[in-house]
Amino acid sequence: MINIFKKDNAFIITLILSILFLIVFYVLSYFQLIQSEESLSFIGEASRWCERISAGAFREPINTLTNLGFMFAGLYILYTLTNETSFNDFSGLNKITILYGVAVVYLGPGSMMMHGTNTEWGGWADNLSMVMYIIIPWLYNIYKMSQWSVNTFLKVYISIVVFYAVMRGLFGYGMGIGLDLFGVSIGLWVISEFLYRFWSPSMRFVSGFVGFLVLMIFGIFPSEVFENISEYWWIVFFWLPGILAVQKPKGSRTYIWYFAGMTAYIAAWLIWLQGNLTINPNSEFCNPDSLIQAHGIWHILTAVSTIFFFYHYRSERSV
Repeated sequence: MINIFKKDNAFIITLILSILFLIVFYVLSYFQLIQSEESLSFIGEASRWCERISAGAFREPINTLTNLGFMFAGLYILYTLTNETSFNDFSGLNKITILYGVAVVYLGPGSMMMHGTNTEWGGWADNLSMVMYIIIPWLYNIYKMSQWSVNTFLKVYISIVVFYAVMRGLFGYGMGIGLDLFGVSIGLWVISEFLYRFWSPSMRFVSGFVGFLVLMIFGIFPSEVFENISEYWWIVFFWLPGILAVQKPKGSRTYIWYFAGMTAYIAAWLIWLQGNLTINPNSEFCNPDSLIQAHGIWHILTAVSTIFFFYHYRSERSV
């Protein structure tokens, strides 16, 4: 019997599973088998993400369908990796690159399940998909600056994902300990990139302070952090990359793609703020009946950023 479940078939397997998901998800949604019962009373009102809640197949049609951008991005990444000659750890089909491509694809279904159903489990699936993606870059950077094997990288990754999935399911957002793993991971990513570029024994300590610069970009200043240290206790993780990065990386990267990705992401985040009625209830850009939704633009721009970051890691060359 021919074994089709091998790395050479990563693209076609992911494509088939993606199509099957879309078919099953649409059928279940069309017959209203997975939508939130609570959302029935809110049909006709604007959702938290600004779009008017629909009685149709998807509670938020535009915010649901724009997640196809992630699926296209992930499939493009896997297609690019197929049949190419490997020139670094982020080229060709291997455990790390397949994980990255599949994680990008799953950002789509994860978010679809939230916006399409307006359910608690949909929110869990959405948050899980974001964490499954965002922890890859900083773990990969640590892998490049440590003595981890690829299998160690995967074991740590799976352990974090399982821990988050269980804790988020049991205790909701913050996992009952006030930890926003997605948000902290953005800081860890920037810190680990800084350390990759400027590694030295002293920089292993200094790198932790880069996390405060990331917080300031998102409007959180050190004075607020230290006045509410019980809320921001997780800043101790800012020194995690420095602790684990025990050796200088053996490569260099071209950072144009990294900054392109960060520019796309920050632009997407600013637009995200305009489509979040919890944070910005009087947003002038909120039009519940428009085909152009701020949150939908967030989906598309962040999908594009995942491709930019993909090229960033592929730019690595040995020194």
